[in-house]
Amino acid sequence: MIAKRTSSLRVAVIGAGPSGFYATESLLRHHESVEIDLIERLPTPYGLVRYGVAPDHQKIKSVTKLYDRTANNPRVRFLGNVEYGKDLDHIDLERYYHATVFAVGSPADRRLGIDGEDLQGSLSATEFVAWYNGHPDYIDLQPNMNASSVAIIGMGNVAVDVARILAKSVDELRETDMANHALEALAESKIKRIYMIGRRGPVQGKFTSQELRELGNLKNANLILDPKQLELDLATTQTVETSPLAKRNLAILNELSASSQETKARELHLTFLASPQKIVGINNVEAINLEINRRETGSEGYIRAIGTGKTFQLQAQMILKSVGYKGTPLKGLPFDFERNIIPNAKGRIIDSACGKPLRGKYVTGWIKRGPTGVIGTNKADAVETVKELLDDELPSPNNIDTKPQAITDLLKARGVLYVEFSDWQKLDTFETELGSAENRPRVKVTNTAQMLRISGVK
Repeated sequence: MIAKRTSSLRVAVIGAGPSGFYATESLLRHHESVEIDLIERLPTPYGLVRYGVAPDHQKIKSVTKLYDRTANNPRVRFLGNVEYGKDLDHIDLERYYHATVFAVGSPADRRLGIDGEDLQGSLSATEFVAWYNGHPDYIDLQPNMNASSVAIIGMGNVAVDVARILAKSVDELRETDMANHALEALAESKIKRIYMIGRRGPVQGKFTSQELRELGNLKNANLILDPKQLELDLATTQTVETSPLAKRNLAILNELSASSQETKARELHLTFLASPQKIVGINNVEAINLEINRRETGSEGYIRAIGTGKTFQLQAQMILKSVGYKGTPLKGLPFDFERNIIPNAKGRIIDSACGKPLRGKYVTGWIKRGPTGVIGTNKADAVETVKELLDDELPSPNNIDTKPQAITDLLKARGVLYVEFSDWQKLDTFETELGSAENRPRVKVTNTAQMLRISGVK
């Protein structure tokens, strides 16, 4: 329970994805006179909801209606196209705000750490997702759509999303808000075989039952799974007996492996108990070498994948790595390079040198706890951070001029073309009207300069 506060308070929230919006919402609910600037590097709000959620999952994106309500609150100001560390730094934030909440996520990808990882055609799934979702940083990615076979390393929901997108026909994808450049590329796709590869067994897959079920209902691809890979050892059997999710997923996999299938244009193979050892090729990806694993249960009950020394090779001309995310350091803040987060205690940023909290500095979301959970997980996480913020004795801004106009005057003086929420709404209307004409949710603008022009700030 957070007691309501009434004293004057100005807060900067860095990052306008789900975590940033939930932190803003919690501040509004528990402080009657707080003023919040929601500062975002891109000209558009919503973060991973716009650029990470699969385009064929429009229901998930409806959460933006709640975020819109938050952004339209008169005590909130959205400042898009403003990059922390470039347009503003921590000294600026200390000058104009009582507190700052960093909600910047975990933007980097974990590497496999194997030979051949940097060959042409080896990409992270995050890059590929950002490309087909129209993220302006990735519109020139050019994934290899001439590949006949693709290997996806990982068994989480992102891997499932990527596999599903590659397996679908372009006619199915034309009904979504997928970026036009991706639709054009996928229309020319030569892909016939898609492999999803997991180092542990089917029960340890990180996918949800709903995502898994979708793979078995693809119109354009057969799901292929060796029933022998669904055989369980004692420890895995115990996991199934104690975990409703594991039990449900195993039942779905058994059902899918036993179903008779008509011939379709593509094949989607699920391969468990295999770890990548080497990506093979001269300049471009040609194949991937994999080691067969066995399961081993540790004393704490965790089921590990242990290599058997036996290997096999899959022909693949594109590799998409989906083995997790990690946070990156922010200018002027401490960083935990082992956990790849900003060190904190319940959201209070901790000075690594002395172990004490940095007054007025907080984190929420993945940069606080690591890349775990779903969109809704960030809500409780933000509430915890806001409680700590409101319980603290916050420093006064170093500048006596704390009027909202002060920060925008600074941005103007630095030549920063910032986007307010009403500006974004012009772009939003433009995209949705284009989409309506094509019976699609929206047609995304993917070029930053064009976004700024349509928003009316350039």
